[in-house]
Amino acid sequence: MPISSRRSRIPWTKSLPTALTALTALLAVLLPTPALAAPTANGGKPPGESRPVYSYDRAVRESVWVDTRVDGDRDGRADRVAVDIIRPREAAEQGRKVPVIMDASPYYSCCGRGNESQKKTYDGQGRPVQFPLYYDNYFVPRGYAVVLVDLTGTNRSDGCVDIGGRSDVQSAKAVVDWLNGRARGYSSRTGTTAVAADWTTGSVGMIGKSYDGTIANAVAATGVEGLRTIVPIGAISSWYDYYFAKGAALYNGGPDGLANGIESPEARGRCQAVQRELVEGAPRTGDWTRLWSERDYVKDAGKVRASVFAVHGMQDLNVRTKHFGQWWDALAAHGVERKVWLSSAGHVDPFDFRRDAWVSTLHRWFDHYLLGYDNGVEREPMADVERAPDQWSTDRVWPPTGTRTAVLRPDTGEVPGVGTLGTEPAPRGATAEFTDDPSLGEADWATRIDEPTESKAGFVTGPLSEDLRLAGSSTVRLAVTPSTTSAHLSAVLVDLGPATIRNYAGDGEGILTLADRDCLGAGTAGDTGCFKRTAADRADVDHTVFSRGWADLGHYAGLAHGVPLTPGKPYTITLDLAATDHVVPAGHRLALIVAGTDSGLIVPASTTPRVTVDLHGTSARLPLVGGVAAFARATRGAALSGGVTTPVAPPRGLRLPELTHRP
Repeated sequence: MPISSRRSRIPWTKSLPTALTALTALLAVLLPTPALAAPTANGGKPPGESRPVYSYDRAVRESVWVDTRVDGDRDGRADRVAVDIIRPREAAEQGRKVPVIMDASPYYSCCGRGNESQKKTYDGQGRPVQFPLYYDNYFVPRGYAVVLVDLTGTNRSDGCVDIGGRSDVQSAKAVVDWLNGRARGYSSRTGTTAVAADWTTGSVGMIGKSYDGTIANAVAATGVEGLRTIVPIGAISSWYDYYFAKGAALYNGGPDGLANGIESPEARGRCQAVQRELVEGAPRTGDWTRLWSERDYVKDAGKVRASVFAVHGMQDLNVRTKHFGQWWDALAAHGVERKVWLSSAGHVDPFDFRRDAWVSTLHRWFDHYLLGYDNGVEREPMADVERAPDQWSTDRVWPPTGTRTAVLRPDTGEVPGVGTLGTEPAPRGATAEFTDDPSLGEADWATRIDEPTESKAGFVTGPLSEDLRLAGSSTVRLAVTPSTTSAHLSAVLVDLGPATIRNYAGDGEGILTLADRDCLGAGTAGDTGCFKRTAADRADVDHTVFSRGWADLGHYAGLAHGVPLTPGKPYTITLDLAATDHVVPAGHRLALIVAGTDSGLIVPASTTPRVTVDLHGTSARLPLVGGVAAFARATRGAALSGGVTTPVAPPRGLRLPELTHRP
């Protein structure tokens, strides 16, 4: 039941005992309820969980425009960003301050949020009605405010979209500052009536998927005070790595294209100068520029004060797990308190692949970091990892204790073009060759792993005698000689063996959206809090590509400037493979494939070279649980697959789409 705000009258004509009884009843209404008060009768400890004691239908719904102190659209005045707020009315009436759950997004009017693409809606007076997603329905009755920010240049905000740059980041950081009394807010977009956030404790948790989670990473990397925790879901950690892989262009277009898609129609007319800067600062050559330095949050991980609860799909081909891996490693190096969920889906919110457990865990996470409840969530296992659809395991720390880098090396096999993978270097002079074929990709290479083909060089272990687990980020050092003046390279790790996986390349990227709905928390006619249920979309496959990396060989000397290659000259380059946590089961084989263009995932080079791989100078550094000893045990006595020509059936129901941006 919601807390009543009505005050009882005590008639003085009643007897004293009756009056005292009434006074006691009055105090019970006015004083904080045990459900949300910090001290309790339980040994003076705060409660373990906030409970829905506030009304949702009576919640305060308001809009504030916060001064960003940045003039991104160069009109001579600082931009203001629109901030839509929903908070418990009874808490305000009682003088109780509440913490904030904040989602800063460019998608509230153009594209929508969540699996059903919900957008903000407003009544005839411009007051917010629908707050996308479930945060408001679930958390406002539990004593939180939910704050949804329109990033600059989008929806009802001033300014221009600059794709993760200063304007984007400051538009969200300024709201954290306003919530902590350090910035100015106004009651309208152009008015002078100031609005103070005197209803909040100033404790903020930022959350969001994709672009929204990226902004959470970016704001945390400023070290802003008051930001207590972030929950980035499928988030970018460095915008260069969203558009390029070591100089090789990905099928994501450029930042100007994304800006065009999310800017408000009004902003498009005033932001042409910013658009030009995005084009000029992000050349499709793959060179690192000042624009990318500004949008690299990994380098500022040492400034992060907030705890981090990261979520990522290990088969996310939109925001690849390289973003998670390099962010996680940088946070770990600086001792940031952190937690992770790794799913086997693509670019999917955990609300849509593990709903009940997710909402419960997120609830306890926010209760701990924003309300200060000692519920033990920070002492639970650091990592939850999905092993198969809806089958999860946990680890006390991640990567797991005992994970060590093992150096594996390719070698020739009994059949030319079908090589082996072990720990001993190949003899000097041993080589493999492939010709780039931009029409083929990783699925084609893996399907014909046991056949010599022109488009790839494959290296495989024999069937494993025990499970082999990789957890973390890998690298592959390639020593190659191209036949033309340009070359793009790919390296992929493959689990060769049958499995049932989430169909990450399907339309739902691993989920099916059902017709019926779940309702979370409370709702109104304009914001029901009811969402379509989902189920795992499964696919039966005969191999699984579980980590990938790409590069432009012209950037072998660094990202600052790519150069034309000299045909016939040897080069060395290291490819970064995306972070993963994968178990290759006993009986399966582990494969490393080296090839050219990965069709649909990277843009082809200007030429299609023949590439010679120097096997003696080529190696893979893999994060194996148990290190090289685990690899030795798993491969001891196993017949290497070189010369085995049993074809592997193509995956059933699995296709790889070209990369497109999905919010």
